[in-house]
Amino acid sequence: MSGTPASGTTPTGGPPSTTTAQPAVRFVDVTKTFVTGKHEVRAVDGVSLDVHAGEIFGVIGYSGAGKSTLVRLINALEKVTSGSVVVDGTDITTLGESKLRHVRAGIGMIFQQFNLMSSRTVAANVAYPLKVAGWPKEERAARVAELLEFVGIADKARQYPARLSGGQKQRVGIARALATNPKILLADEATSALDPETTQDVLALLRRVNRELGVTIVVITHEMDVVRQACHRVAVMEEGKVVELGDVYQVFSAPRHGATRRFVATALKDRPAPDVVERLRARHTGRIVTVGIDEASGSSARLTSTLRAHGVDGTVVYGGITEVAERPYGSLTVELVGPDDAVERLVADLRSFTDVVDLGTAARPLDDPSVVVHADHPEEGPDPEHRSAGAETIGPAGGVRPFGSGVFGGPGGSVGGNDPAAGRHIVDGGDER
Repeated sequence: MSGTPASGTTPTGGPPSTTTAQPAVRFVDVTKTFVTGKHEVRAVDGVSLDVHAGEIFGVIGYSGAGKSTLVRLINALEKVTSGSVVVDGTDITTLGESKLRHVRAGIGMIFQQFNLMSSRTVAANVAYPLKVAGWPKEERAARVAELLEFVGIADKARQYPARLSGGQKQRVGIARALATNPKILLADEATSALDPETTQDVLALLRRVNRELGVTIVVITHEMDVVRQACHRVAVMEEGKVVELGDVYQVFSAPRHGATRRFVATALKDRPAPDVVERLRARHTGRIVTVGIDEASGSSARLTSTLRAHGVDGTVVYGGITEVAERPYGSLTVELVGPDDAVERLVADLRSFTDVVDLGTAARPLDDPSVVVHADHPEEGPDPEHRSAGAETIGPAGGVRPFGSGVFGGPGGSVGGNDPAAGRHIVDGGDER
C-alpha cells in the first residue's frame, strides 16, 4: 500500500509522540455562527484544540452539539466566523478557493450515508477522485485495485452500489477517501448507519488505516462505544463548546463533565441502576459494594486476595469489564458476607487501592451518589447540597470523589484538580480550565 506514514506515529499506530510533531490540525479560539433571519446560532463556540499527527481523535456530542460543523471547518466546507484553523502547518482561514483545493487534496472524508454514485461501479467510484486529480488511466486502475484489496472488497470491483451491503458500501467510501494518499481522514458518523457487527469491522479497518498508513483520523460520533474501540484521544462537545478533552482511558476512568458521564455510562453499562440495586438487595442479604477494576492497580487479583485475608465471602452479583484504549476497565458489584467488623475492615482495605461505592444492605440501604441522573438538564446533575444522605464514592488515600463523577478511576484516576500528566482539559462545568 503506497503512502508515507505521518510523522509522530508509533510502530503500532498507537498514540503518537507529541513532543516535536507539528499538529495535523489546530483550532485556535474558533467560532462559527449561522444567521437565520434575526436569529444567530453559535454552532462552534471558542474552540481551541490540537489533533496530533498520526492519532485517531474522536469528537463526540449529542445532536446539535456542533461536532459536524467542527469537522467541516477542517476542510473549509464551512468558513470560520472568528479564530483560525491550521491544517498541516497551513492557516486555511483566509485561503482562496484555488489554494483550498490543494489543502483539500490532503484530506479524505467518509460519510454516514456513503455518498456513492449509484450509476458507477465500485471501481469507478473509487477512481473518481483520481480522475479529477488528473491521474493517468493506467495508474488509476492500479491504485483502485490496490485500494479495493486493502479494504477487502476486490471481488466487488465491477458491482454497483445497489448490490452492496451497508458495510461494503462504507468500505468503498473508505477506499475512495484514501485514493489520493491523504494525510488526514475525516469520518463523520461513519458507522451510525451500520449494525453492531459491521460497525466492529469498519472500526477495525479504520484502526488498520491509522496503524499501517499513518493517516491521522478525526472521528465524529455520538456513540461513546466507537470512541472506546477506536480513538486515542477524545473531545466532548456540548452547545458548541469542548467541555472535556483528554486521553480516552483517562476520560472513561474519571469523567468530570455531566455530558461525558452520560456518554461513558452508555458505553460501559457496568454499574447497577437504582432499580437494579433494589432487586439485588431483595435477593442478597449481605452488604453490597461496587469495586473499581482497572489494569494499573491490579485490583481484580487484589480483590480476591483481600477477601481471603479478611475471611469474608464475596459473590459477584453485577458488573462488567471491557477494553478501553486496549486496557481492561470496569467494575464489579459484590455481595460481602461475614462478621460486621471483618466486612468493615475489608471495605477499608479495598479503598486503599481502588474506588469503592458502598450500597449498604437491605436493612440499611445506601444510594450510589455517582449514578448518572437523566433530567431536564442532566449535564448539571443533582444539586450536591440537596442530595439525601447516601453512600460516598471513596478512592485511594481516602479522597472523596465529586458527587456525580461517574465511573471508577482507580489509583491512576484523578478525583479533582489538575491532571497535567493526562493532558486533561475540562471547561464549563468541570474542575479545570
